[in-house]
Amino acid sequence: MDNFLPLLGFVIVATTTPGPNNIMVMASGANWGLSRTMPHILGIAFGFPVMIVALGLGLEAAFKALPELYDILKWIAFAYMLYLAWRVANAGRPRLEEEGGRPLGILGAAAFQWVNPKAWAIIIGALALFTTPSGNQFLEIGLMALLFGLVCIPNGIVWALFGTAIARFLADDRHRRIFNIVMAVLLIASVVPTLFE
Repeated sequence: MDNFLPLLGFVIVATTTPGPNNIMVMASGANWGLSRTMPHILGIAFGFPVMIVALGLGLEAAFKALPELYDILKWIAFAYMLYLAWRVANAGRPRLEEEGGRPLGILGAAAFQWVNPKAWAIIIGALALFTTPSGNQFLEIGLMALLFGLVCIPNGIVWALFGTAIARFLADDRHRRIFNIVMAVLLIASVVPTLFE
């Protein structure tokens, strides 16, 4: 594949820049630590490639036939991001003993990709840029899915470790409240540009 290095560069940049996944993983690392955030990271590494394959092998055709469907889903996803931001902003200190107090798991993180506007933008952009009409579609989409899945794991670990590094600062309830509000604002700010593409 002639465009392997450009694709790899795109994957690295797309996954490492701030967005809903990275902000949520950092917040989870700060609140729960790396080991309890690993299912979230693995869910991203699984869910993102599944979405690439689904879009690459068929769903993209539905969006071409019904372009308004993409806009509708984009605004639904934004509404869900507002809800998540509200939950992040109002999250208190994690209570490990409470059933409701736990980080996002593998299936939740994998499903989250479908309402993540940045994920949609990245995948549609990658499919447009790195698949060719004359190329082997299965190979191109498969390689793209594999690269994203592999890069998501170390990237998620780095973002979670950044969160754990600031956890001591968050021992103070006032600092934790400020952090959660900043994370909520960043979560919304990370998806606003995709609304106007």
